[in-house]
Amino acid sequence: MASLKLALVQLAAGAHKATNLAHARGKVLEAAKAGANMVVLPECFNSPYGTQYFEQYAEEIDAAKPSESIRALSEMARDGKVYLVGGSIPERASSTGSLYNTCTVWNPEGALVATHRKVHLFDIDFPGKIVFKESDVLKPGSKITEFTTPWGRFGVGICYDMRFPELATIAARKGCVGMIYPGAFNTTTGPMHWELLLRARAMDNQIFAAACSPARDMGASYHAWGHSTVVDPFARVVATTGEAEDIVYAELDLALIDEVRGSIPIYSQRRFDVYPDVAGNSKKM
Repeated sequence: MASLKLALVQLAAGAHKATNLAHARGKVLEAAKAGANMVVLPECFNSPYGTQYFEQYAEEIDAAKPSESIRALSEMARDGKVYLVGGSIPERASSTGSLYNTCTVWNPEGALVATHRKVHLFDIDFPGKIVFKESDVLKPGSKITEFTTPWGRFGVGICYDMRFPELATIAARKGCVGMIYPGAFNTTTGPMHWELLLRARAMDNQIFAAACSPARDMGASYHAWGHSTVVDPFARVVATTGEAEDIVYAELDLALIDEVRGSIPIYSQRRFDVYPDVAGNSKKM
């Protein structure tokens, strides 16, 4: 199979949802026209990012009765004929009214193929810099998410999920070739750990890792780091950008996975007689 062309769409989002959706559509179709097979949007691409916004912008996720953002995402994937990792949107659960930070994944026919609710909520406190508590308004998700493409399976995490290696390790041991993270690190956490974590997730599991950020808006209440980045299975940064709006492209050569695992065979060297296998009965590679 030929390499996969991945596009990370680094967008700025304002207060008007319809404008955000139209802007995202234009960029997704631009990436598709440039030959992308898979396009990724940022965390909270349809709204400003902040605990004060989740309730106002929340939508139910039901492909049979699509809300504004769900309809728009399906049409972007279908019209662009791409796999679309639809960033994340604030979700309101129809059964309970609980709010989640949720990523949807769409195939080139515009069908919903995966839904990931952010498992690890972003609760941090840097005195004098930033305090943020998603748990004030959100519930955490409770499952690991993967989806299948002609190029292989991919795992999904959202932002803070990147800090927890177990999600990527389990996905890799179940056969995933990459992890995709829509994320919105900020100007405090971004320079410390954004690239480091991506390279660590790629290196630990010998897979691709990619994270798509919102563009930075210093006039907003939350200042995103930007720097959407793709890392290969050797933990090398193969594509990145700065803080402004941009589309980051990368060709993912899946043969690199076998190459690195042949050179550094950690998959056959694990010692589950010494420590537990976090993937349980998942496929061994």
